[in-house]
Amino acid sequence: MLVKICGITSEADALLAVALGADALGFVFAPSTRQVSPHAVERILERLPQGPNGVLTVGVFRNEARTRVAEIVNGIGLRAAQLHGDETAEDARWVAERVPLVIKAFPAGDPRIRRVNDYGAGLVLVDAPSPGSGQVFDWRLAEGVVDPNRLVVSGGLDADNVGDAIAFLRPYGVDVSSGVESSPGRKDPRKLRAFVVAARQAAEAAGLGAGRDGAVDVDGAVDDADLSEAGNGAYDWQEDG
Repeated sequence: MLVKICGITSEADALLAVALGADALGFVFAPSTRQVSPHAVERILERLPQGPNGVLTVGVFRNEARTRVAEIVNGIGLRAAQLHGDETAEDARWVAERVPLVIKAFPAGDPRIRRVNDYGAGLVLVDAPSPGSGQVFDWRLAEGVVDPNRLVVSGGLDADNVGDAIAFLRPYGVDVSSGVESSPGRKDPRKLRAFVVAARQAAEAAGLGAGRDGAVDVDGAVDDADLSEAGNGAYDWQEDG
């Protein structure tokens, strides 16, 4: 069970999330209240644990030039690129050939998700049909549309409902931003801890993986995920609160 905390804007929040057991951190480079610069993220990365049990660091992009995506990811040492825009399958494959891992996002119900294998992504993130609303979508829209071993669920998740999402979809991972914040871009320690604990308990009850030790290898590739791909609209990390 991959627990990803997105919209990280400070070193303090990054270290807090890792200390509380997050497996992955998302840094938003697209226009957003949570947008950060590559230089700022590079400095944060220097403080994060490295090695086999290190956290998966993810750059979040939206309709960025593919050359720029690869340049930022590889230039500052991120382990994945998360694509949230109207990227073509060709562009996504181009990026996937040049970075350790691509995560492609789709709104739930988007017909393009049926063609995920055309995009070259290792993981597919499914968000609400109206991304950024902060509302939980009908999880049946994500059921069966992609191998659960490649599915990351987002959209209105918090400590109160993440367990239900995991029990229903049995995904590879869950992604949260506003659900663990005190204000846009500022993570709340109590909400963060409650979310991670709830996700871990639900994963254990469902017989899924335990977490960071072994969830991500040193190259940023995802164990047991068959590398292949899966956005559009504002997403949870763009939501203003």
